[in-house]
Formats: sequence, structure tokens, C-alpha cells
Amino acid sequence: MPEESRPSILLLIGTTRVGRRSAHVARLLQAEMEGRSGIVSGRIDLAELDLPVMRHRLGDTASPPSGATELCSMLSRADGLLIVAPEYKNGYPGSLKNAFDYLPAGILRRKPIGIVTVSSGGFGGLNCLAQLRLVCLAMEGVPIPAAFPVSRVEDAFDREGGLRDSKLAGRLGPFLDELVWYTQALVRQRGMEGKPASS
Repeated sequence: MPEESRPSILLLIGTTRVGRRSAHVARLLQAEMEGRSGIVSGRIDLAELDLPVMRHRLGDTASPPSGATELCSMLSRADGLLIVAPEYKNGYPGSLKNAFDYLPAGILRRKPIGIVTVSSGGFGGLNCLAQLRLVCLAMEGVPIPAAFPVSRVEDAFDREGGLRDSKLAGRLGPFLDELVWYTQALVRQRGMEGKPASS
């Protein structure tokens, strides 16, 4: 299938913390996505954007941060989004909320969003997951029902990012299958909008 006809899914690493273990999870997901022939994958890392605390919306300043402009441009072109976020103090990272606050309303409208949460504890970041789903809905995105919580991330990966937990790899495929299904379905539906009904 030609690249231009395949839906694109952007992987967003939602923390800037030094030494973050969620980056290991993101690399695992990215490798799996790149091995799939039915999609085009991309990645954006908040740690590489260096976004200042939001003081002006993108449309309200003549000199927006370049990282905010890049984030907005990549999300507007993507057909789907995959967020990888660790749980910090029963919530999601402030750096991720700051990035979302820069985005114009409706940029994620009718786009499917897969959410991967990471924690050092045993619940895999379920509080983070619940909060992110609400925020994604507020941005008019479509958080998919399937989730991918990663518990005890220090045990699941070694310090270099090597995977120790084979069960994690087994869960990965079905989760991404769901995200790809929703992405393809919504891309098709958006393509039908504006077409005359068949008689």
C-alpha cells in the first residue's frame, strides 16, 4: 500500500523528566508500529520540544514557541494519536497538560487516541489513564476503549531499556490492533463526509 494512502499514527512521549522509564515503553511501541505495513508512524517527544509554560495561545502571539508550532503541525496531519504517559502523584505530567494547552480547539476532532500509562506501582497508572481520557474528550478526540497500562516498569525493563516481561509484549499487539482499527475506520468515515449519497 502506498505511504500516502496509509493512515498515520503519531506517538507522543508525554513527559520530560530525566531518567524517565516510560521512554522504554515508547521505544517498544514505536518498534511495533514501524513493523506494521498498514500505517505510517511518527514520533514526537516533549523533551525535545522544550515548551515554555503556556502564557499565550498559538493564535494570540506573533512569536509562538517553535516547539508548539511543530507539535500543532504534526498533530493536525496525523490521523491518530498514541500517548505514552507516566503517572505522577496520581495524575499525568504537567508537561503534557502544558503541551495540550497550546493546542487549538478541535485539532483532535474525531481522531482516535490510544493511551499507554506507566507506573512504578502495581496499578499501571489507572488514575492517569482516567484523567487523560477526560482531557482527550475535551479536545474532541476519541479515546479508544482499549488501554495499555504498564505496571512496575522498573521490573518490566532493565536500565538500558531491554524488555524483561514477555507478557507485556504479548499484550502489545492486540492493543495496537484496536488503535489501527479505529484509525482506519475514522479515516474512512471522514473521507465519506461531503460525498453525495448513492441513489
